[in-house]
Amino acid sequence: MKSHAQVVVIGGGVVGCSVLFHLARAGWTDVVLLERDELTSGSTWHAAGGMHTINGDPNVAKLQKYTIELYKEIEELSGQATGVHITGGVLLAATEARMDWLRGVVAKGRYLGLDLEEISAKEAAELMPLIDPKQFVGAVRNSEDGHLDPSGVTHAYAKAARKLGAEVERFTKVEDIVQLADGKWRVITNKGEVIAEHVVNAGGLWAREVGRMVGLELPVLAMEHMYLITEDMPEVADWNAKAGKEIIHAVDFDGELYLRQERGGMLMGTYEKANKPWSEFTTPWNFGHELLEPDIDRIAPSLEVGFRHFPAFQNTGIKQIINGPFTFAPDGNPLVGPVRGLPGFWVACGVMAGFSQGGGVGLALSNWMIHGDPGADIWAMDVARYGDWASMAYTNAKVRENYSRRFSIRFPNEELPAGRPLKTTPVYDLLAGKGAQFGVAYGLEVPLWYAPEGVKDEFSWRRSTDFEHVAREVETVRFGVGLTETSSFAKYRVVGQGAEGWLDRLLACKLPKPGRMTLAPMLKEDGRLIGDFTLANISRQGKPGEWLILGSGVAEQFHMRWFEKHLPDDGSVAIEALGLKRVGLSIAGPSARKVLEKVTRTDVSNAAFPFMAIKALDIGMAPCLLGRVSYTGDLGYEIWMAPEYQRSVFHALMVAGEEFGIGLFGSRALNALRLEKNYGSWAREYRPIYGPLEAGLDRFIAYGKEADFIGKAAALAEKQAGGKLRLRTFILDNDDADVIGDEAIWHDGQVRGWVTSGGYAHASKLSVALGYVPREIADDADGFEIELLGKRCPARIQPAPLFDANLERMRG
Repeated sequence: MKSHAQVVVIGGGVVGCSVLFHLARAGWTDVVLLERDELTSGSTWHAAGGMHTINGDPNVAKLQKYTIELYKEIEELSGQATGVHITGGVLLAATEARMDWLRGVVAKGRYLGLDLEEISAKEAAELMPLIDPKQFVGAVRNSEDGHLDPSGVTHAYAKAARKLGAEVERFTKVEDIVQLADGKWRVITNKGEVIAEHVVNAGGLWAREVGRMVGLELPVLAMEHMYLITEDMPEVADWNAKAGKEIIHAVDFDGELYLRQERGGMLMGTYEKANKPWSEFTTPWNFGHELLEPDIDRIAPSLEVGFRHFPAFQNTGIKQIINGPFTFAPDGNPLVGPVRGLPGFWVACGVMAGFSQGGGVGLALSNWMIHGDPGADIWAMDVARYGDWASMAYTNAKVRENYSRRFSIRFPNEELPAGRPLKTTPVYDLLAGKGAQFGVAYGLEVPLWYAPEGVKDEFSWRRSTDFEHVAREVETVRFGVGLTETSSFAKYRVVGQGAEGWLDRLLACKLPKPGRMTLAPMLKEDGRLIGDFTLANISRQGKPGEWLILGSGVAEQFHMRWFEKHLPDDGSVAIEALGLKRVGLSIAGPSARKVLEKVTRTDVSNAAFPFMAIKALDIGMAPCLLGRVSYTGDLGYEIWMAPEYQRSVFHALMVAGEEFGIGLFGSRALNALRLEKNYGSWAREYRPIYGPLEAGLDRFIAYGKEADFIGKAAALAEKQAGGKLRLRTFILDNDDADVIGDEAIWHDGQVRGWVTSGGYAHASKLSVALGYVPREIADDADGFEIELLGKRCPARIQPAPLFDANLERMRG
């Protein structure tokens, strides 16, 4: 075994071998994979081997498509058979609600290049003869589903990597990992030590244990997962003889089942409600090519549905039940990327759909390691989407919930209860007492809307029970004054002698003067957006060089990783994520200033405190920081304070606002309000795949400033070339449902773009969608349609904001 390497990959399952292959293919050949046993010894060897392109996140779906297309290449390069069978498949719906969801899948597939087609239950039964069509209301045909040989694929990756110069060391157990003073990693094994610049934790079932070696507690948990294999079935033999091919895959979402042919019989797997974690706290190192004891009683309810939906199973025997552990993250997506605070340490774990996602994970991680960027928008898989709040107990609760709901519908207005409440603010109980219906953002409870007693969300793809109540919240803001909590924003304090110069290089905007704020895009080296912030210069006498950055709360870890990566080495700049050390409230509406004037002695007139001003003052008895800005697009103020003052400030504002009809509003009303202003949001309109010109943020880019900010050359090139896309706002002609994101945008009969977000703008009484289309059609007056729940709805571009297009209310 070599003593030094550029990269050590830990774990010889399909993910680790994929990472090794992709590094070697990209030219990093001084790489070695360490496996404590044989390759495939963890979850890989007993996997059912299915593969598919469908995913809730379109960017992950693209990587899944890449993974499936990669198998031919690695088979040819390695000479190792992968056993790939592209059979196609059907996704089945037993309810109209499920069928509505599948129609959204089809629409998404149109702009992803996936071959999907809505078909009837009868047509599905003609393609997959074991189906009882009377049990279903419809289906979707997918041409790219299939299955493979898990061992063959893993060895193909490993052999291909070896041919390219990589090394694989089997029976080499990693026992500890130590970071050296020069930043390199000392990987200690039972066969000696390797000094490496980079370490990749692809430990699978042992990912937690590998993480703990460097002080990292990863949010992953293994669950027992069962599938059965039947005896040979005459129905299978008849179909094979008649059709000359295998029976296609089937996913029965409402039955929580997946099926495929296995030799002369069938394989049926389930994600049962009565699930069971495996080895909750530590994973035994001596576990290997072993199976767990089957528990058919636990999956019996699912099998009963399966036998009803697929009657041929009633007449056949069960040859084998496979029960083995698979690891999951709390939301079911992988954990991939660099770990904040551990330079050179990377993770690629929690990849439960390894044969659909393993290739994409390997590609993204190798790109990230070599080029500093994953080459795709993989936010849904980024390990940075979790913070320290994702504890072991939280992970246990959320993984169990996710497992039991893997095939369940997640409606756009549905909030899942497991692991909650975890983080709350001081006014949580006050808001709950007013009827707040909470969602969760980065572990924090946030008010979505306020329900009268006896009213709650009824989950639906269409407008639901919250509709009229959110409308009243919007009305309160537009015609009076509303109060909402803003504690879920990320808040960063930047200080130091070098802070101004550092921010000038980090952010693409012109820096504001003391007491002022500005919108501040942040770019990657390729000129694409990696952040969208409000930057406030809060320097004052005696405290020079102090700044506040406000941004998306869910991206706190993501952005701190970027900030810290670019900090100067001389200690002249310090940045701190304030989290709940600072909490917030916001008031907005035409009467907002009148309320504010009653709770502070400071002059907050427009002349003394104009739009985008910020200053420290007292609200009631509490010291606060007040910013003249609002995401509602109305006259508004954001108020920041230490948590011990939030209740006092809340009471002061509510009492002062009584005569003006003050009311509470939540994030659903805020969404309706921002749509009227054509305001985008991070992780929807603003993502690392869009440039500032494409996203409409170019007006905030200081192209001519002296500082050579990150991405400046690329941003200038985009400006000169014009970019490929444009973000546009559309008005839909639809009367019972609104977009949620990822719907297809049609133009003159062809799919040309996609929706990023939207909803109902209650004050304007219009259905609104934001989305990207090619530049050459971005200003066409007509010809647009948006596909919503299987129907192409007429749509028209809304170039000017529906509300306050001249900025009179916001700036007045």
